[in-house]
Amino acid sequence: MSTGPQNFHVPLPPDLYSGLRLEAKRSGKPATAVAREAIRHWLEARRQAGLHRAIVSYAERHAGTRTDLDEALEAAAVEVLREEEESDR
Repeated sequence: MSTGPQNFHVPLPPDLYSGLRLEAKRSGKPATAVAREAIRHWLEARRQAGLHRAIVSYAERHAGTRTDLDEALEAAAVEVLREEEESDR
């Protein structure tokens, strides 16, 4: 497997192609750099969405179980919140 850049041909509808060219001109970057940045951003957003879904699923599966509640951690958090509240007064 090659470790260098890989080429990927993506046919674009005219409106998307025009928007890409316009953004490239506006930003002073090559259209390939703008497209690369957009793809990277989209992939990161998808990764974060997947992580969020996994956390929500875990929380739903464990809601109300012993895994859901760490009494020592909860007590410590309550104490920190009380201290913060008192220091704000």
